[in-house]
Amino acid sequence: MTSEQNISTAASAKTSKRRKIVSLDRKKARAGWLFVLPFIIGFVLIYLPMIFDSIKLSFNKIHILAGGGYTLEWVGFENYSEALFTDTGFIPSLISGLKNLAFDIPAILLFSLFMAVLLNQKMVGRAAFRAIFFIPVILSTGIMESIEASNILSTYMESSSGIDTGEGTSAAAEIVSAVDVQYLFSSMKVGAELATYVSTMVNNIFDIVNRSGVQMLIFLSGLQSISPAIYESCKMDGATAWETFWKITFPMISPMILVNAVYTVIDSFTTSKNVVMAYIDTVYEKTDGQVISSAMSWMYFLLIFLIVGVIAGIVSAFVFYQRKND
Repeated sequence: MTSEQNISTAASAKTSKRRKIVSLDRKKARAGWLFVLPFIIGFVLIYLPMIFDSIKLSFNKIHILAGGGYTLEWVGFENYSEALFTDTGFIPSLISGLKNLAFDIPAILLFSLFMAVLLNQKMVGRAAFRAIFFIPVILSTGIMESIEASNILSTYMESSSGIDTGEGTSAAAEIVSAVDVQYLFSSMKVGAELATYVSTMVNNIFDIVNRSGVQMLIFLSGLQSISPAIYESCKMDGATAWETFWKITFPMISPMILVNAVYTVIDSFTTSKNVVMAYIDTVYEKTDGQVISSAMSWMYFLLIFLIVGVIAGIVSAFVFYQRKND
């Protein structure tokens, strides 16, 4: 066989392999579309008309007819202007929501990453511990969320006698105070702002654990995708656990940090306990509140979209993507 025949055979083999790869990719793409098809059908038939009606209401005024029904009067951006400059509660609720977001993202990401690293270690009962930390996510989707929203447990605990003082105020409502944290950090020269942040994080530990289950699972999947051979080579080179985490683990799971950051922003802004969502619901119940609440909702949506874009742009600059050889 001549060299030209060998080259032709090798080229045909590469072409055949490339066709198989393309065919496999197409099969995976078709399977992906099949999985998302129910959502697409539901979005087009149910959600898309609702979105269109919401946009239309935000630019109109509703006039109720005497015999029933209503008519719409085009007012342009009047509803948006009223929500921003006339309504006294919308802007303060937005500011409060942004402050809560600034606290939620670092606290939830740090806690979920810390627990994912711990639960990824080899230990007895690892599967049970993973299930225990994910239980709050399941419970928060049903009756437990209603109980928590109505503050029944907190009211009961606050009505009990205090642990330290013996008075009517409950010490369970606040685990630590900023004064306690400042006393603890006094020798470390830590500022009052960090002490207040740490005390707030400790006092809100229940909410943080309750909202970290999904992020923890995403981090766990990222940690388990790292090849053990990389850790073995680091150990043979004499790298410490601290160096291995920052040089290997943290860069390899940086794509999951981006995903969890975006997920946490959306989850924090759309939960029923969010102050902005609660305020929009109260405005909706008022007279002619439907059009004002629609305008508030779309401004809120644009704000979320902008924040997600900024966070994704900042975090993606530090994301490491492992490239596999073809």
